[in-house]
Amino acid sequence: MISVILLGTGNVANHLIDAFLQTNTVNLVQVYGRNAAALKKIEKKVDTTSNLAQLKEAGIYIIAISDDAIAELSEQLLIKDKLVVHTSGSVSIDALKAPNRGVFYPLQTFTQDKPIDFATIPICIETKQKEDFNQLQQLASLLSNNVYTIDSKQRKYIHLAAVFTNNFVNYMYKIGNDICDDNTIPFEILHPLILETATKIKNYKPVSIQTGPAVRNDKKTISNHLKLLKDDEKEIYKLLTQSIQNTYGKKL
Repeated sequence: MISVILLGTGNVANHLIDAFLQTNTVNLVQVYGRNAAALKKIEKKVDTTSNLAQLKEAGIYIIAISDDAIAELSEQLLIKDKLVVHTSGSVSIDALKAPNRGVFYPLQTFTQDKPIDFATIPICIETKQKEDFNQLQQLASLLSNNVYTIDSKQRKYIHLAAVFTNNFVNYMYKIGNDICDDNTIPFEILHPLILETATKIKNYKPVSIQTGPAVRNDKKTISNHLKLLKDDEKEIYKLLTQSIQNTYGKKL
């Protein structure tokens, strides 16, 4: 059984807590956090502490906090000969100060109180020392069926790609939702279109299934759309339309 201490109480940390507690092969020894209210919510499930000096011993220490705070917390940990990893997609493995260090990056968007099946989540792992790799790979495999060996350089590009395919796409949903709300249209009317678009990329490269007025060079429709949009939305529409046209060799 692998023993783990989790440092953090945010979205990623809470989903990891639930995942670890659901398996009989991981011993979640303790959770550290500075948010007293967050710790109180989980104190009946697992031992908690807000004092780094009171950390217990475990085989792996997982730092699941905001990117900007990882290096600072790592410097405060007085842990020797144990594996210390973080869960960030954009922070280098070398942000950790422990000699035995690594990365345990679950590639997914996490929402508070929304259950998620970790078995389907890709987990990207990396270690500095070869002897730590098998241990981290074993831990990842206990949670997920999709474990990838990814170094820090690759992970930065994965995180960048994820921003485009998740964060930016979700913001497009927000704009579409606003347009519907402003015109008394139920946003649910777009759900089948959204789901079909997402489903198609499992079998086709995105570049081969682009549709819409930009790729068709439908200038009249583009002009009509721009007249309906607010200033910020108009600039986004122009930028995306121009980028699509550049990709497919069209001209506005």
